[in-house]
Order: sequence, then C-alpha cells, then structure tokens
Amino acid sequence: MNDWKNRAKVMAAVIAPAGLSRWHDAVCSVPRHRLVPRWFTHSRDCENWELRDGPSEEEAWLDAAYDPDRTLVTRVGTTHADQAEPGTAYQGRASSSSTLPRLVLDMYRHARLSEGADVLDVGTGSGYGAALLALRLGDSHVTSIDIDPCLTAAAEARLNLIGTHPRVLTCDAAGDLPGSYDRIVPMVSLPAIPASWLTALRPGGRLVFSLTGGSVLITAAKTPDGGAEGRVEFDRASFMAARHGHSYPPRHGIPQEALDGDGDVTFTSPYPVVDPAWGWELDAVLSLTAPGLVISSQADDQTGKRTTWIAHPDGSWARATGTGDGPALVRQAGPRRLWNDLDNLRRHWLTHGCLPLRGANARIDPDGTCHVTQAHWHAVIPAQEPR
Repeated sequence: MNDWKNRAKVMAAVIAPAGLSRWHDAVCSVPRHRLVPRWFTHSRDCENWELRDGPSEEEAWLDAAYDPDRTLVTRVGTTHADQAEPGTAYQGRASSSSTLPRLVLDMYRHARLSEGADVLDVGTGSGYGAALLALRLGDSHVTSIDIDPCLTAAAEARLNLIGTHPRVLTCDAAGDLPGSYDRIVPMVSLPAIPASWLTALRPGGRLVFSLTGGSVLITAAKTPDGGAEGRVEFDRASFMAARHGHSYPPRHGIPQEALDGDGDVTFTSPYPVVDPAWGWELDAVLSLTAPGLVISSQADDQTGKRTTWIAHPDGSWARATGTGDGPALVRQAGPRRLWNDLDNLRRHWLTHGCLPLRGANARIDPDGTCHVTQAHWHAVIPAQEPR
C-alpha cells in the first residue's frame, strides 16, 4: 500500500502543482484511501448500489481514492458503507460522500484562506477536506461539522489515525453554529443561506455558499450591518443537499396529471423542447428562480419526438412535446407558468448572448435573504426558517 504516496503526488501535480499551489504538500500528505476504506458504486444496470471494500480490492481502492475527479459515495439512504453487507444490493439516494478532490480545492480557493484563519468546514463527509485544512492551517484552526453522529465519529477516528486532529462536531449546518470563524466553506448545498452563518462569521470574514438543486456558487464578505456582499461565481459547483435528520425527506416527483392531463393552458412555444437538467446554465437559473423543481425528459429514437416534464412542490407543472428543432406544444397548470419561465430565460439568452446569473452581484441581508442582481435582472433567495 506504499504506492498511495506516488498516486497522491500524481494527483497533486494535476490539481495543486508544486511551486504554484500552497495545497501541494497537503494533497501529497493526506492518505485519502484510509479515510474511505469502503464506498458504494452503481451496479451495472444502475438499479442498485453495491458495496466496494478497499482492503479486499487494493488496486481499485487506490484508483478510486486518488482520482482527482471522483466523488466516493459513502452512505446510501440510511446505510453507511461501514455498516453495509458485501453482496447486498442497496437502494436509495446517496446521502454522504467524499467530495472529488479537485472540487474540494476549488472551494477552498474561493474562500481565499489565509494563514491563521479559523475555518468552519461544513459537511465533514469522510474527513478528507478537514485533513487538508488541518495540514495547511493547523489543527486548532479547523472545525468540521456534520449532521450524522456515526459519520463524525468515524471521520474523527480516522483523522486521528493519520495524524490530524481538527475539531469534529455533530451539528446541523442550518442551525446554531459552534463558535465564530473567519471563513465558512461547505461541501454540501442548502436551499438558502442560514442566518447562523452570518452570525458566526467574524467581521471581514468570507463565506462560500452552494445552492441546492443547481450549480450556483456564491462568495461573499461580511459587511458592518451583519450581512454580506459578493457575487455569483463563474465556476460551477454541485453538492448533495445538507440533511437535517437521519435521512432525506421524501422527494416529490412528476404528478400523474402532468403525465397525461390537459392542464389549464395550452400553447405553442417558439422554441424546441429542451431538457433543462442537461444545461448547466438553464438548470442553475431555474434553481434560483423556482427552487425545488423536478425535471424529467425522454426521447423516442425512432420518431425523434421528445417530451420534457417540469413540476414544482406548489403543484405547478408543465409538459412540452416536440420533434427535432420544431416548436414545442406546451400544456401547463398551477400557480406558476413553468414553461413560460423557461422560455423567458431562453429569450434572454437569444437577446443578450448569455444568461444573467454568472457574475451577478449578491447582497445578503443579516437574516440570510440573498438578492441577486445583474443589470435589470433580479432574483431573490428567500431566508430560511430558523431551525
């Protein structure tokens, strides 16, 4: 297993080159495989999750652990890989992971870490990010939190075994936070910026925020009024949603009415059917302007016909059907006209050559309400109810 050091050096050369990145030594020094001894992968038919045991598959273990662009799923539904049974098929949503190393470093770079800064690492996961922070800044400057006591206990034990000793606590990321910090950096996404982050952020401190449901990444510095100001970054980042209990709540789906109903309104869109989930930009703006959307799309290879469904938790839905680059026939219902919202965004892109989100100004009120503006475009991420 000594080969891990060579693999870590190769990974560091890709994501933190020597002489160019202050993260080089830390990436070379953290044995990521020891923090993720077991993980889940999809079965061949993608119907189930299968357990992978590192010590039993050493080559695959090292390949997975030192791939800079690979996230390792460590919890499915309510089952952590540590408690999973080999040969058993597991179903459910991935609910914890070791984030891909390239993205971990990208998030820390957005935080603009400096020596002596106290950092809150939100979403301990396997502990890999906390280990990097501890080696770079020192154990006493790093606090890492996660909602799952089983997960934090395992991560803390493994961090101690590899010689790093950050403070690891079980804590809800949207609730009261333990202490105050110069930087807050998450490896999870949330539907709104918790007011507790702003309370815990020291004067002049900086936070990074990932919005649930899209690739929106916001960075902001604390302002004297207790809020923060920054921008929507041009970089994209997508994380698992933060849990607030043992498991995720049930996910709403496409309602039956959307599958075969006539809807309240029928019209012909001037644009072809599109699958917004495949477009980072469309998906990102929709996640901000209509959070909680469920999107599904399918195509008939023989006829070229495509149908896309969009549904919102408030009961709104839209169904669009079309062929090739022809116009879409749209049916929709509910308090929101979801396909009109989508077409308005596409019209903005055709008019201006881009969507208005990336690079937009972000102003965060002390209660967490976030105002996103660019030119004449404006959107709001409402404050989250205190937990």
